[in-house]
Amino acid sequence: MPVTLKKIAKGAAYAGGSILGILVLYGVAAVGLSAVPVGERGRPASGGVEVYILSNGVHTDIVVPVRSPQIDWTRQIRYADTPAADPSMQFVGFGWGDKGFYLDTPTWAELKPSTAFKAMFWLSESAIHATFHHRPTEGKDCVRLYLSEAQYAQLIDFIQQSFDYDAQGHVEHIAGHSYGQYDAFYEAKRTYNLFYTCNSWANEALKAAGQRAAFWTPFDAGIFWHYRERGTAGGDK
Repeated sequence: MPVTLKKIAKGAAYAGGSILGILVLYGVAAVGLSAVPVGERGRPASGGVEVYILSNGVHTDIVVPVRSPQIDWTRQIRYADTPAADPSMQFVGFGWGDKGFYLDTPTWAELKPSTAFKAMFWLSESAIHATFHHRPTEGKDCVRLYLSEAQYAQLIDFIQQSFDYDAQGHVEHIAGHSYGQYDAFYEAKRTYNLFYTCNSWANEALKAAGQRAAFWTPFDAGIFWHYRERGTAGGDK
């Protein structure tokens, strides 16, 4: 084998080994830091605000009442922004993520390498996905929490600070995009990357509300583990 080819082969092997090492380190950190608990779990309380942590198996949303004494979310997130425009929905879920993933990748089968690369390395914009719901059904992928008014105020502030606003102070609806009849997309702040994912955002939302959360997690399992470990999936006990 010519010297040049040997150098190329060594270089490729070194690069491949480095990438593998980084992925292993990332996986170890994700598992280890996801297991470190921070904050406190919500407790059932008379008059508490009912919210949910909801996962589709990959992505975590924070689901809150559409209306409460503290906020009417329809003043920002309109039913009319969704195809169904159904005002009977009592809850709205918020998720944050990479704009390319959200808008261009409705299913994993349609994921493009360029979209994944941009998402992982701070090269694309972000969006908030808002979905209207009837009361969610508790289960292994849906946990109910109760927040005090002060805790809910902190959660409201966290969610509102995640939106990008136009010059008039309105959220920026991304028209023409939805996954179904009851959801819409909006421009958001921050940039998705390997270390701040959609689930990292949801985990930070729980921290902001003073709830049980992982020290850091890029995956939904890192959030739900802190509720399932105590046999609490499906509500506080």
